[in-house]
Amino acid sequence: MSITIHETFTVNAPITRVWRFLTTPQEVVECLPGAELTEVLSEREYAGRVKVKVGPITAAYAGKATLAEVDEAKHRITLVGEGRETGGAGSAKMTMHGGVTPNATGGSDVTVDATIDIAGKVMQFGRGLVESVSQQLFKQFVEQARVRLESEAPGAVESPLGSNNPAPTSAAAPTTAPRELRLLPLLWRAIVDWFRRLLR
Repeated sequence: MSITIHETFTVNAPITRVWRFLTTPQEVVECLPGAELTEVLSEREYAGRVKVKVGPITAAYAGKATLAEVDEAKHRITLVGEGRETGGAGSAKMTMHGGVTPNATGGSDVTVDATIDIAGKVMQFGRGLVESVSQQLFKQFVEQARVRLESEAPGAVESPLGSNNPAPTSAAAPTTAPRELRLLPLLWRAIVDWFRRLLR
């Protein structure tokens, strides 16, 4: 099953800070519930895993994310991620195109276009709910990224793409344990959103 996502959001932070965040997977993954960065494979390749729990069903994916294209001048990025379900036959693949532009208020506008192909346990919930849950997950990511970018000073982690030093070939263990992603609250929100659209 293929799902497409098109979203835009505004962050009250300068474009240089937002761009550095988007090109630093160590920062991005901290805003993704259930995700964990496990290893830096190369300057643009990263290994990681995601754990999703829906009631009695738990699906864990392990895979790799690659910064396929990075345009520093236009602040455009293409990320390709793919993973296999641990202990199962499921799989997930995502191609995401993102861009950042400055706005008149001194903040930044971010645009994200993504295509996600999913197979496995989670598909038993049907396309409608999976799409709604994907949108809810994106909203969670935006909320956490906005808080991080607007309230925190730039951290010590530098973007591996903006550094003169090559990225390490392996990463140390994450500083914090990954948060398990529980989808029941997200499913409930998705059902409510779907019902509201139906009433309209």
